[in-house]
Amino acid sequence: MTEKITKNLALELYRKMVLCRKFEEKVAELVNKNEIYGTTHEYVGEEAVAVGVCSALRNNDLITSTHRGHGHIISKGGDIRYMFAELLGRVNGCNKGKGGSMHIADPGIGILGANGIVGAGVPIAVGAALTIKIKKMDNVVISFFGDGASNQGVVHEAMNMASIWNLPVIFVCENNQYAVSTSVKYSLKIENISERSKAYGFEGKTIDGMDVLEVYNNTKEIVNKVRSENKPFLLECKTYRYSGHFTAEKILNLNYRTEDEINYYKSKCPILSFSTKILNDGICTKKELDDIDNLVINQIDEAVDFARKSKSPEPSDALKDMYATEYTGIPQKGWI
Repeated sequence: MTEKITKNLALELYRKMVLCRKFEEKVAELVNKNEIYGTTHEYVGEEAVAVGVCSALRNNDLITSTHRGHGHIISKGGDIRYMFAELLGRVNGCNKGKGGSMHIADPGIGILGANGIVGAGVPIAVGAALTIKIKKMDNVVISFFGDGASNQGVVHEAMNMASIWNLPVIFVCENNQYAVSTSVKYSLKIENISERSKAYGFEGKTIDGMDVLEVYNNTKEIVNKVRSENKPFLLECKTYRYSGHFTAEKILNLNYRTEDEINYYKSKCPILSFSTKILNDGICTKKELDDIDNLVINQIDEAVDFARKSKSPEPSDALKDMYATEYTGIPQKGWI
């Protein structure tokens, strides 16, 4: 059943989507200025998925993220000050500046981590769901992954295990139409990835991932179902990334999408369409939305300033927090 949207919920959904968008725009700016080394994977255009899904969760519910994870982290409550500090490689970062863009984590608020390996967050989510079942807790786990990851073997194995063990995990496929530069038209024979859930013996559904209300309402219903029945679910959100696969795409001159296609999806902008709806429905005023825009811009500026003023790690700390045996060049007993 579709829930009637309240003013507070409408403003919160709008704020989170604007925060995701402005964060990514600032990240791209800092990458181009070489303040952030390397490249990042922007979430611009996909904000409705992360915001809609995470807004339907409890604080103690868990998520696993992807290489394109900034939107997930923000939507689950991640502090953008520590996120920017992480991206700039500072000790105040979420992972002490050692994880970078693709490995931000904050277990204290249910963020089990982004992951630079395609599809690798899915089995982590299944493991967390197994823990929940063994401990007889009522949390649910969300596992974000993309259309490219949907073809990874580890994803199929994890879904099968979640099915046979009846685990409280929701697999959220963000189908943004491209795995790097490979269109789903070439990589998939079926129209909807959610159809694959039938083979595992649980339910699946495909929705419009550009509509934050559709994502929120469907996720809330699915979360309640999974929480009470302890059965997995596959939710496919069809969406689109406005930027390239990563920030260096323009420099590499990769042209695999037409301008007409990009402009079509930009006309479906989740932030613009949602703001238009809540204004036309009289739920809020333009001033209230403008105030949120200004608040977010100031918040971004303050977070970047916080990150820039944070200390860089000491070289002597490079090997701290590492889960590996120190290599001395001398074979240890039992090594092959």
